[in-house]
Amino acid sequence: MTFKEFGLCSETLGGLKSGGFTEATEIQKQAIKPALEGKDVLASAKTGSGKTLAFIIPMLECLHREKWSKNDGLGALIITPTRELAYQIFEVLRMVGQRHQFSAALIIGGKDLAMERKRIDQMNIIVCTPGRLQQHMEENPLFQSDNLKMLIIDEADRILDLGFKESLNAILDFLPKERQCLLFSATQTKSVKDLARLSLNDPITVSADANSDTTTPDALRQKYTVINLEQKLSFLFAFIKRHKKSKILVFIATCKQTKYIHNLFCRMKPGVSINALYGGLHQLKRMDIYNKFSDVRHCVLLATDVAARGLDFPDVDWVVQLDCPDKPETYIHRVGRTARYDKNGRSLLVLMPNEKDYMLERLEKKKIPLEEIPTRDKHLFWIESTVESHLARDVSLKEEAKRAFKAYIKSLLNTNFKQRFDPKQLDLKAFAKSLGLEVTPRVRVLERRNIPIDDRKPMAKGRPATFEVHSSDESSDEEFLRPSKKPRLIPDLDSEEVEDKRKIDFEVEKLEKKNLPKAKLAKTLQKKRIKINNHIVFNKDD
Repeated sequence: MTFKEFGLCSETLGGLKSGGFTEATEIQKQAIKPALEGKDVLASAKTGSGKTLAFIIPMLECLHREKWSKNDGLGALIITPTRELAYQIFEVLRMVGQRHQFSAALIIGGKDLAMERKRIDQMNIIVCTPGRLQQHMEENPLFQSDNLKMLIIDEADRILDLGFKESLNAILDFLPKERQCLLFSATQTKSVKDLARLSLNDPITVSADANSDTTTPDALRQKYTVINLEQKLSFLFAFIKRHKKSKILVFIATCKQTKYIHNLFCRMKPGVSINALYGGLHQLKRMDIYNKFSDVRHCVLLATDVAARGLDFPDVDWVVQLDCPDKPETYIHRVGRTARYDKNGRSLLVLMPNEKDYMLERLEKKKIPLEEIPTRDKHLFWIESTVESHLARDVSLKEEAKRAFKAYIKSLLNTNFKQRFDPKQLDLKAFAKSLGLEVTPRVRVLERRNIPIDDRKPMAKGRPATFEVHSSDESSDEEFLRPSKKPRLIPDLDSEEVEDKRKIDFEVEKLEKKNLPKAKLAKTLQKKRIKINNHIVFNKDD
């Protein structure tokens, strides 16, 4: 079915043609017609099915038929969960609506608030995030929505997951009741249905995948592999090295992990461009990274779930989930970044042994087929020594590694299913070492929960087996190195060795002093108030 069959105006058809859109997808076929008739729509479809055009086209047509102008004020409002998705929708709107005379604005955090305040009353269409919109509603007297014709809520389930329920309720109370509403989501959860009851009036429910055997795109090949926690970093580096000619999107659990792995891999130079997208980056930086990854054919993007919802990256070959998603819905949105618009794509889910059974069972219930790929040692590049050398040269990188370790442990503790964190199955000391840390960082959350971590003392290198490092503050400086036990000497009682016991003890003491580090020796001299590095002048010739 072509877009001409919907009876669209020439301006909208011209914009669609400029963007290369001619044939309607399944969700567009089902959603556009009732929306053009002025009905409320509750729509759900697989990721990558073309939901954005399914609401932009009816919105443009609605304002065009009303002969909307700048003087009429706000006519359409699009609410979306993240800045990146709002930016992407705004770019599609600019493309498809280029022949219309409507004014439009992108209202998101990280942009000039003062500029938005001055011009917001001149906008016909606003694309925004919930928090920023609520801020204008409460603080900006120029924001008016009395004439609003259409409200669009995209990725409604994600908006609720991110904790915007109260903001969304406040927004709905503020907006006029007499308006058309389109609500789009990839999954129909209980929260979404509750929201629909509040915001929609006798809606038409459409679903593009109601008769599908799976809840993920048909052109998507989905694999999983099982490895230990301490193998993940080496596995990811090996995967990137083997797929240099691919476009890879890697999902990682936390911002601090993403930042550390990005900075580390950039130093290790795997032979392909690597970028990172995560919360905390300046908005202009996030947009720049989004555009770079979209424009380049062979590259890697490390990202948190900020990139999992709605973002349309063209020609993504692989989606790698280095860390297990907290629920099947998150998995669906992550893999939806590839195999978009009937193109082929591949995904790889990395699971730890304690995650496998639980997660696969939940994915199977959602009709998500996965095939296992066994991982062998020959598939890995063991990079521990290289990582350690980089951390030894860069103190800031070492601090990032510590923060990444702590952030990941906290994410495991806060997960929806507790099977992910089992101290008996996770070797945290080995995990710390895989990040390049000789000493396992202290995690206060574990201490408060009385969860033990292996000894945090570093392995002694190059020292005799009978000596050990003591870090107790009570030990004297001379005892920094001491025998773990007395030397095993079994002399003949009749021999002279018994008489040489003092000599043996003296030699051990002498050995201790000989190996005393300079820092400890200097500390000892300071305690004894011995002045060091002083040049005493006895006469002018000295």
